[in-house]
Amino acid sequence: MLDVLAQMAALLMCGIGWRIVRPMGLDADATRRAITGLVFALLLPALVLRVLWQAPLGKESLWLALIAAAGVLFGILLAWLIYRAMGVSRVVVGTMIIAAGWPNATYLGLPVLSETLGEWAQSVAIQYDLFACTPLLLTLGILLARAHGEDQDGESPWMALLKVPPLWAAAAGVLLNIGDVEMTPWTEGVLDKLGMAVPSLMLIAVGMGLRWDTLGWRQLRILAPVALIQLALTPLLAYWLTGLVDLSEPMQLAITLEAAMPTMVLGVVLCDRYRLDSGLYAAAVTITTLLSLFTLPLWYGG
Repeated sequence: MLDVLAQMAALLMCGIGWRIVRPMGLDADATRRAITGLVFALLLPALVLRVLWQAPLGKESLWLALIAAAGVLFGILLAWLIYRAMGVSRVVVGTMIIAAGWPNATYLGLPVLSETLGEWAQSVAIQYDLFACTPLLLTLGILLARAHGEDQDGESPWMALLKVPPLWAAAAGVLLNIGDVEMTPWTEGVLDKLGMAVPSLMLIAVGMGLRWDTLGWRQLRILAPVALIQLALTPLLAYWLTGLVDLSEPMQLAITLEAAMPTMVLGVVLCDRYRLDSGLYAAAVTITTLLSLFTLPLWYGG
């Protein structure tokens, strides 16, 4: 796994270097938004459709979704208790709840699992995200952001769910799968060509999103509980839960690694929209992503 993480780190460094060098005068944040927009609207849905169309769906998928949801809810509850006890502001509480609750299940989890465990694990990363994390983010996550920040648009969380292309692709893939519809070689070729770019672009975009200017000694006291929850306690819970149900060892490892991913990058969108502390959230993404390069091998070896 160390070789895989070294390769992942090299792609992250490409994104970090882009922020510093700004090739052709292209701003890192604007470029990242363009890349993530392309991935979110076209490339990731193609990958999701291909994987879920052919993936074995059954009891393991149900357990996977339940464990993923349990991990998110556990992180939210624990962060709420810790930060309320710390006496920080309502905005900081809301920001850290989102940072502690949702892992980077697709943007980092997908390339790590596929490169470490094999192509079969792509299905685990996608189901972990789209069957639990994303629906919870766009419902419970929005409600929490509104409660701790300011409601800018009044949009229903359920309407937000309908605007997520990968979820539509997931629904189509599951229906085609259970309907036993055969994928033609031409269709598989097109979906493969679109989807193969996703892992590399995701990692570069994550690197572009890392914000060194948001890190400081004052933030470390606030960020420490998030790092502990995301990188240690939530994967420990997932590891324990996978041992209680009838899951194969490779599936147990894949789910535990997914739970051990750092803070989700896209949560900054909620922070921006509902006027939470976007700088502090960016710091949580940066510090947990860097620490995960050291903690993920521990979970893989454990």
